[in-house]
Amino acid sequence: MLTGCQTKLETEVNSYPQPEGSVYDINVVTADRHEVKLEQYKGDVLLIVNVASKCGYTSQYDDLQKLYDKYQKHGFTVLAFPSDDFNQELGSIEEVVDFCTLNYGVTFPLFDLTHVKGEQKHPLYQWLTATTGEIKWNFEKFLISRDGQIINHFPSSINPREPEVVQQLESLLKQK
Repeated sequence: MLTGCQTKLETEVNSYPQPEGSVYDINVVTADRHEVKLEQYKGDVLLIVNVASKCGYTSQYDDLQKLYDKYQKHGFTVLAFPSDDFNQELGSIEEVVDFCTLNYGVTFPLFDLTHVKGEQKHPLYQWLTATTGEIKWNFEKFLISRDGQIINHFPSSINPREPEVVQQLESLLKQK
């Protein structure tokens, strides 16, 4: 039985403009420098976030980790892509990993330094921003359904534990 929220979400999914191709066809590089295809996350609800260690929103790492801890067993994954495109990231991915682990206890997947805007924009962010518009700042969040649809794009100012994010996340997790 669908709740009102699920019905609304399904309508939003069907009306949200989707980019060409599939998020699952995109290759990314992990923090330990292994190339992987996002297809390995197929079937999970994803929150894809461009992150930075020296940003006013860096404390969102803590909230992202709390979400991950709470919902991981239900098929939820946070995918964090450190980026220095706004000149607020540490010098190397090793420094980023150490920072995230020591300060926020991050256990969700971190990826290599990634360009999220400009001429060197990574294919993942080309795909994500094809219909949502350019990334404006660090900690922009993309909520992706189990079947790879972009459900919502949240600006940096929206905390990942805000009710509007959590309600959509929980609704997606109920869908198989």
